[in-house]
Amino acid sequence: MTNEYRHIPVLLTECLSHIQPKPGFIFVDATLGGAGHSFEIAKRLGKDALVIGIDQDDVAIAAAGAKLMSLPEEIRPQIKILKGNFSETDRLLTEAEIPHVDAFLFDLGVSSVQIDTPERGFSFKEDGPLDMRMAPSKQTLTAQEIINTYNAADLTRIIRDYSDEKWASRIAKFIVEARSVKPITTSFELVEIIKAAIPASARRLGGHPAKRTFQALRIEVNGELDALQTALDAAIKWLSSGGIIEVISYHSLEDRIVKDTFNRYIDRCVCPPDLPVCTCGRMPILTSSVKKPILPTDEELHENPRSRSAKLRIATRV
Repeated sequence: MTNEYRHIPVLLTECLSHIQPKPGFIFVDATLGGAGHSFEIAKRLGKDALVIGIDQDDVAIAAAGAKLMSLPEEIRPQIKILKGNFSETDRLLTEAEIPHVDAFLFDLGVSSVQIDTPERGFSFKEDGPLDMRMAPSKQTLTAQEIINTYNAADLTRIIRDYSDEKWASRIAKFIVEARSVKPITTSFELVEIIKAAIPASARRLGGHPAKRTFQALRIEVNGELDALQTALDAAIKWLSSGGIIEVISYHSLEDRIVKDTFNRYIDRCVCPPDLPVCTCGRMPILTSSVKKPILPTDEELHENPRSRSAKLRIATRV
């Protein structure tokens, strides 16, 4: 077990290259974690800047605060850490009396310390209780409750929609059958059920057979997709003119939400396609010179294999 953040920031060089410091710059890391990105960005912003971190995990907040405050005083920006889910960005920034934001960063990956701590229940490689809550002190729904109370149809929907698992209905069926004998309470119990549900020939392809199901459960427990949509809409509202928003996603569901949200703010015109000029007056709110997601380099993939599914999208407030 680990209780320390040893986070390697993903696509760090690419994130840094789009942030142009200026006097009074206000930067928000909406997924603070161990402050891997924020620490490097803070070093470049200087004393006149304000760095705000948002996180709901007490361990992350403590680790990030210590890391950021370790910067030499002569270069350290003002630091504010706000406790909450990034879906609460609007409320948190309002209560902190922040006037605007010049840059937002979202890194949507699950932190290594959460994955590697068996008691948190995120990992299919470590045995532990089926929890998966990002903020245990605030949340009541756990993966164990989902596995033992949702009906087969709802389990199928969650596993299929949140992970594209081909064997979703079969996994759901096996879960319902297993829990009729006794409740499913640990990660390894669920892993064995998933392995039994997926034919041996399919298990030999791709990664760990339980990876997709565990991802789907984590998304359901934490309401991640709804939270992401709320957070993106709030962040765009808070951006100053010329401010940028950078989002690193790790699976297609997240990336699709980011892409569609950016496009919704870029192409706002609702005029009929055959109209020669726009008359609706719905001007773009965002623009993007980076049309395709930025991917890790081969060098980064070698140094940090966990970056392999990362995609970075960037947009700028008009």
